[in-house]
Amino acid sequence: MKNYAIDLSLIPTTFDLWHVYLIAAVLVLALLLIILLLAMVIGMARRAKKRPAEIIKTVEVPSEPEVKIVEKIVEVEKIVQAPAPEPIVLKESSPDAALQLLGLLQKEARFIDFIKEDAGAYSDAEIGVAARVVHEGCNKTINEYFTLETVRTDQEGSKVTLAKGFDASEVRLTGNIVGQAPFTGRLIHKGWKVTDIRLPKLTAGHNANIIAPAEVEL
Repeated sequence: MKNYAIDLSLIPTTFDLWHVYLIAAVLVLALLLIILLLAMVIGMARRAKKRPAEIIKTVEVPSEPEVKIVEKIVEVEKIVQAPAPEPIVLKESSPDAALQLLGLLQKEARFIDFIKEDAGAYSDAEIGVAARVVHEGCNKTINEYFTLETVRTDQEGSKVTLAKGFDASEVRLTGNIVGQAPFTGRLIHKGWKVTDIRLPKLTAGHNANIIAPAEVEL
């Protein structure tokens, strides 16, 4: 009887590229097999769920001839739908009031003439003088026909806290907005709001599109 000797030096002690590929293939096949088994188990579990049973209730009425009333109760899943948001209605505003205000600013401050002028043709000093006249006229017009108040009475730069349910039309949040109110931050601008308007009434047939009529000297 022959004795077979095993040469241990022939056993590979390092992994070459082919061994790496072989191991990777085995792992991929094993992973696919596990996924396939899990899919089969989940499918069987879903099919094993019992469907809502129909309950049939029979009520016998003691009368002649005998009558059987069959009441079928079927369990139905209720689908709750969220209420549809209310449609946004845009209010149509007449441009006459805006045109009238432009006309008043032009009359008192030469506002249209100022903004339509080529500012590059004048020096900073000349622009500064003209801006002072426009500023005084605009300030006079606004104070005469509007009453303005600040939205917030706090000092700019101070810390303010906005409670839950604050009016988002009066306060605009900026910066890193995270979570829900109350919010605490620094007041950057007090804001402005109009509390009273005293624009003069327009006469019938007045063309509000004419901001300032052309002038002809005779």
